[in-house]
Amino acid sequence: MYAMSDLHVHSTASDGQYTPAQLLVMAKERGIEAIALTDHDTADGLEEAAQAGERSGICVIPGVELSAKEYPTFHILGYGFARDAPPLAQLCHRMKASRGERAGRLLAFLRRKGVGLTAAEVEALAGGGIIGRPHFAQAMVRRGYVATSREAFDRYLDTEEFHREVERGKPSAMECIAAIKASGGKASLAHPYQIGLGGDELDKLVGELAGQGLDAIECYYPKHTPEQQAFYIRLTEKYHLHQTGGSDFHGERVKPDVKLALLRLELDWLLGR
Repeated sequence: MYAMSDLHVHSTASDGQYTPAQLLVMAKERGIEAIALTDHDTADGLEEAAQAGERSGICVIPGVELSAKEYPTFHILGYGFARDAPPLAQLCHRMKASRGERAGRLLAFLRRKGVGLTAAEVEALAGGGIIGRPHFAQAMVRRGYVATSREAFDRYLDTEEFHREVERGKPSAMECIAAIKASGGKASLAHPYQIGLGGDELDKLVGELAGQGLDAIECYYPKHTPEQQAFYIRLTEKYHLHQTGGSDFHGERVKPDVKLALLRLELDWLLGR
């Protein structure tokens, strides 16, 4: 089965701008036939997304995006797992607690930099969802410390000093893949360019991950160059992996240049057909 899809979307359950139900309305308007809600370290929005999918006639694939510790920006996407499966639920609970602990350290870090945010205003922006760096960035924009969320990341939230002093504890990529697989799901390497490895190094990493159970690579992504995309496709062929793709949509307030994707993807392997 091929379907017009976006397999990488975030909601208010983590650091997205729109609720799962709102996303499904937008997806319907966009012409999307299959979507995966892949919030950071949580499956809390999946029930709402599934119900909205039934109303709209869109295939909703359970998803999650997990952060791995080996590199500063190293993410594993999980798809098609059982929402209440203990292995993934326990890992997400652990990661949510780690995010909460990091929030306090991040507030202190920003105060040392002259940025006086409060926990209450960041929590209000999170709206009860997982607190992420985009919420801190939005608070800084509101207060006038920076002009854009991108500036907040460049100056404070994605620097070597931040990763050295503030970054939270994360599981290994092997733990992420194992939890997804033990919960009946499939694992895909998210936006490989963000890892920052050269061709041979990335080839080696993908080979190792494939040996640990990786099922796919996110080959189609807005910021991949044609050359990068072609390389990732070659890696899927070399290691007998599937190809996924998505927008990494968060909403215009978070990522103003990113719209919902409309990618023709083969989905039988995700739907168990």
